[in-house]
Amino acid sequence: MSEIFPAQPRWELPGTSRIPFAAYTSDELYKRELERFFYKGHWCYVGLEAEIPHVGDYKRTVVGERSVLMVRDKDQSIHVIENICAHRGMRFARERHGNVKGFTCPYHQWSYTLRGDLLGVPFRRGIKQPDGSLAGGFPADFEIQEHGLTQLKVATRGGVVFASFDHSVEPFEDYLGPTILGYFDRLFNGRQLKILGYNRQRIPGNWKLMQENIKDPYHPGLLHTWFVTYGLWRADNKSALRMDDRHRHAAMISTRGEAGKGGSEVTQVKSFKESMKLNDPRFLDIVPEPWWGGPTAVMTTIFPSVILQQQVNSVSTRHIQPNGHGSFDFVWTHFGFDDDDAEMHQRRLRQANLFGPAGFVSADDGEVIEFSQQGFESKPFHRALAELGGRDIGDSEHMLTESLIRGMYEYWRKVMED
Repeated sequence: MSEIFPAQPRWELPGTSRIPFAAYTSDELYKRELERFFYKGHWCYVGLEAEIPHVGDYKRTVVGERSVLMVRDKDQSIHVIENICAHRGMRFARERHGNVKGFTCPYHQWSYTLRGDLLGVPFRRGIKQPDGSLAGGFPADFEIQEHGLTQLKVATRGGVVFASFDHSVEPFEDYLGPTILGYFDRLFNGRQLKILGYNRQRIPGNWKLMQENIKDPYHPGLLHTWFVTYGLWRADNKSALRMDDRHRHAAMISTRGEAGKGGSEVTQVKSFKESMKLNDPRFLDIVPEPWWGGPTAVMTTIFPSVILQQQVNSVSTRHIQPNGHGSFDFVWTHFGFDDDDAEMHQRRLRQANLFGPAGFVSADDGEVIEFSQQGFESKPFHRALAELGGRDIGDSEHMLTESLIRGMYEYWRKVMED
C-alpha cells in the first residue's frame, strides 16, 4: 500500500535557508520522518557497552518511537531486539535496566533467549483430554524459529552501540564518513568507558530542533551567559565547523583561549557579565587531556539520533527520542574512563552540572526550543531563516554561519521528497 502524505511544505527560496514551519508542525511529515530516518537507511544510537557489562544485562531504550533492548549475550556479543512480543505485540520489558537469563512476556509466558530467539510457547501442542487426545494448541506447521523477536542490525565502535531496523543499511564507518569518523574516534579512542550517571528530560519541541541547536554556532555566545563569561565557548574563540559529504552529520570545534579580553565586539553583548564570579571555582578546574589534540570542546551531531559532547572535561552522549511532532525525550549519559584518577572522576562529575536539564548552560536550550515550537504552532504557514553567513553550504573556520543547519535540511529534503 503506498504512502499517503500531504503536499510537501513550501520552501520560499531555492535551497534550504528558509525552513517552513510546517517541517516542525505536520503530523504526517513526522510519520514520514520516522519511517525514512529512524526505521530505514540510518544508524541510530542505542547506548554504551559499559551500560551492560555483564552477561544478561540489558538496557531498555528506543529507536524512533519503537522500544528496543540492548542486551549482552552469553558469548559477550551485543544484540538489539525489539521490545514487542511476537505473539500479541506486548512491550514485555518494563524496567530501564536489568539482568536476566532470558525474556518472558508476562501476558502468555512466551519466552525468548537473550538474542531474541523464541524458546518456549505454553500449550504449544494443546492440552491432554480424558480420552488421551490433545485439544487446542498451535497449528501443526507452527515453527518456533519463525516467531522470534525482531532483531536489529548492530554496529559497535569504541564502546558505542548503534542499531538499525534496516539490515541493508551501509556500514557504520561509511555512514559517518571519514571526517566525522575522525571526531568520533577522537572521543571513543578505545579506552574503557565508565558510566557516571544519567539525566532525562522531555522537551516540548520538534526533535530536529535539538539537532539544529548543536549545529548552530550562532547562539552559544549570545544565549549562554555562562559560556561567554568564562570563555568556554565564544564566537571569537579559535573554531571550525565540519560536515560529512552528505551534510547530515556535523562537528562544531572550539578552542578556549584569551578571546574577549581585549575589548572585542563579543564583549559588548548584553549577556556578557565581566564581573560575574563563581562561588565554587572548581567548576573551572579544567585539566587538558592528551586526547583533546588542541580543541577544548567538540560537539558532534550524528543524524538523526545522538549528540556526542566534549565540553572541557565533561563528556556525554545525548540521545534524541522523538514522541510526536512537537515533543521529544532527551537522555544524557555522562561517562568517564576507567583509567581516570579520583580527581578527574570528581572533576567530570562537577563539570557535568553545566549540562543536563538544570545545567548552568543547557537549561537555556530546552527553554528556547519550547518557545520556538510555540511560535511554529501559532503560524505553521510561516518560515524560519537560516541565512547567517549566506545561503551556501560548506565547512567553516569561524562560528558566524548557519551553514550546518542549511546542510542538514538539504539532506532532509533529498530523503523526504524522494
